Amino acid sequence: MKKCLFLLIGFMCLNLGAQVKKEIFESFKLQERRDVSYYFPEDYTEEKTYPLIVVLDAEYLFDLVVANVKFQSKFDRMPEAIVVGIDQLQNDLRWEDCDYEDTSGLPTEKGKMFYEFLGTEIIPYLETSYNIAPFKMFVGYDITANFGNYFLFKDRSLFNSYVSISPVMATEMETRVPARLSELNQTIFYNLIVEKQPSDDRQRILQMNHSISSITKESLHYFFDEYENADHTSIASYGISKAFDNVFRIYRPITPAEFKSDILTSEEPVFYYLDNRYNTIEDLFGFEKQVELNDIMAIYAACLKKEDYDSLKPLSDLCKKEFPDTMMGFYFEAEYYEFIGEPKKAFKTFEKAFQLEEIDFLTKDLALEKIDALKADFGY
Repeated sequence: MKKCLFLLIGFMCLNLGAQVKKEIFESFKLQERRDVSYYFPEDYTEEKTYPLIVVLDAEYLFDLVVANVKFQSKFDRMPEAIVVGIDQLQNDLRWEDCDYEDTSGLPTEKGKMFYEFLGTEIIPYLETSYNIAPFKMFVGYDITANFGNYFLFKDRSLFNSYVSISPVMATEMETRVPARLSELNQTIFYNLIVEKQPSDDRQRILQMNHSISSITKESLHYFFDEYENADHTSIASYGISKAFDNVFRIYRPITPAEFKSDILTSEEPVFYYLDNRYNTIEDLFGFEKQVELNDIMAIYAACLKKEDYDSLKPLSDLCKKEFPDTMMGFYFEAEYYEFIGEPKKAFKTFEKAFQLEEIDFLTKDLALEKIDALKADFGY
């Protein structure tokens, strides 16, 4: 049975180095063959897990999504990801796959089968064949964007992130989506992307935006992007890059703007910000990301600026784990002892730092200056 469900013609000879491969998927649910495209990172390895991005309207959107994944992951602005795209252009399949009943707003019989095709065939196949992370993203455009919303109505959403580009709205979707986003007890990223030009659904989309914007939940990350110069065709290329920026912002190094607006203004201990950030990355993407040197230095600067010297101790412990051969961990620990009034411990810890490798602005000369100053003050 499994063999019948998940037959991929020629898939076993897939060359991952080729990165992109188009195959025919034999669907038991749809009782038909479907053209499916796959993108795998060039250096795919069993040692890592990869977020999965499911793209409808693949003839239009697959290449745009893959280009953004390759570009952003190259510059460490998002994790490497696997992308699967479902072709829907031939014979206008997109409208058959994603059609809905006018009265109820629910998928037609073909729509229900297509829903099962994605949720019980395509995604499970990839999950059993590759190291798929918990984080999954859905990308759709007009009628296919609307279809993605149906995955919100399970007890637990199959997708963590939705990119809804200029959706064609099913009946009552402008009220159903906000209500469901308000109820869901999981982290959801929801991107609603529209052109400013008039459309049949524009007022309903704006009503939905107003309702979602009023939801106050830490677990909901909602983004509304409206483009004045885009039309219904160009909106896809406008919107996808911004959506990726929105969703993967937490993965990127801490920016100067974030330092000023979020870290310096927070009433929480400074180290909590860094700890929470990397725990969230691990929870979302299913792997531990090495802490960026940039982020450590940002937290260190905030500790000094806010005089939150207690945060230096857990920061030093983290540095010993992440950069064990460098002087950073012991240097921060020594400063912690210095600030809390334990000069003897500070002196000994600066000596330990002096013996390790320099990193960033932390040099042996700087450690030696600290040691000499403590000798002069306390006679060690």
